[in-house]
Amino acid sequence: MAVLIIGAGIAGLTTALSLHQVGVEARIFESTDSIEPLGVGINVLPHAVRELTELGLADRLAAIAIPTAELAYYSKHGRLIWSEPRGLAAGYNWPQFSIHRGELQAILLDAVRERLGADHVLTGHHLVRWETTASGLRAFFVDRRGGYRVGEAQGELLIAADGIHSVARGILYPKEGPPIWNGAILWRGVTRGKPFLSGRTMIMAGHEFQKFVCYPISREATEHGEAVLNWIAERKFQPGHQWRREDWNRQGHLADFLPQFNDWRFGWLDAPGLIRAADRCYEYPMVDRDPLERWTFGRVTLAGDAAHPMYPIGSNGASQAILDARVLAREIRTHGATEAALRAYEAERRPATSGIVLANRRNGPEQVMQLVEERAPDGFTRVEDVLSEQELQETAAGYKRIAGFDKDALNGRPPIVAA
Repeated sequence: MAVLIIGAGIAGLTTALSLHQVGVEARIFESTDSIEPLGVGINVLPHAVRELTELGLADRLAAIAIPTAELAYYSKHGRLIWSEPRGLAAGYNWPQFSIHRGELQAILLDAVRERLGADHVLTGHHLVRWETTASGLRAFFVDRRGGYRVGEAQGELLIAADGIHSVARGILYPKEGPPIWNGAILWRGVTRGKPFLSGRTMIMAGHEFQKFVCYPISREATEHGEAVLNWIAERKFQPGHQWRREDWNRQGHLADFLPQFNDWRFGWLDAPGLIRAADRCYEYPMVDRDPLERWTFGRVTLAGDAAHPMYPIGSNGASQAILDARVLAREIRTHGATEAALRAYEAERRPATSGIVLANRRNGPEQVMQLVEERAPDGFTRVEDVLSEQELQETAAGYKRIAGFDKDALNGRPPIVAA
């Protein structure tokens, strides 16, 4: 029998590849009829790039993604608050990559089909329930749109990597309710334009209640002197403001946010120009869920956004899903496809990710932007007069420790999945 994985997103696909690497059969069941390259840009941090490298995917990533050189925070007036090198430029043994989420998913999916076989990824299989058997469990699937039964599968374990609206989590926690919205809306788009700053810079400008994020995501474009720029325009509304359910595919409307960014032209970056030049944009309420006291129930556990959905602050969602997959594979190799393996996985990953969820609710490393807004809303001449060097460095270093990518610790630790 195989390990059953629910969901063909980043968590599910990386779990399948990791289990294959340690000699454990896995099968993926995806609810949608086809796996489309949805979303926009994301960042994969060095601790997660290390894991993808150890899965043999470094060359595929490097051929497509941008190796991020620096991260810079700016005020709403375009004045530099703080910048720091990233990835290889910061002394890590692995790069940080900026990439389209759909392209990362495609790299993982292609590798799964090559290594495990295309028949190990079943689309159009929406999980509805499972039951325990003498040797493992049996999962039951229906067509999501028609509701008719499409099959069942027997496995030794079930890994639910089916996202923030996880069916499995809903079964385990039927009274939890919908994701928790913090009042912020992200409008996200991709625009082809000119490189800015170093050409490999990720910038964040503004503060907690209005922010603009931008970074390049295509190596191919840079080879032609251009840039494919991922951008995020964010506004935070008052408590009680009503908005629509989050979805990777929900079309955004410029009238809802562009007027508030019309003056955000910094010389080195024209935010309203980028917004207008995009073919389309998507809106996404910033949501998460409260950390759980338990992920594992017998032979079933949660992974990725099904286990620990978090605000997209600090560029950590995809990276933490990749780490989940690697720890799962290590524990299943150590303990076999058993409940003990799932408990060991949870014991390591649940406290770590709960800490990140809570840190992101406190604005993570982006808190420096809010402090500048509170202390100098009309602007500043010298950032040192507003925010001390110690405050800046402690904010950045503290978040790296919480999120598991402190440079010296990462470079010095042994692999999660030993060769």
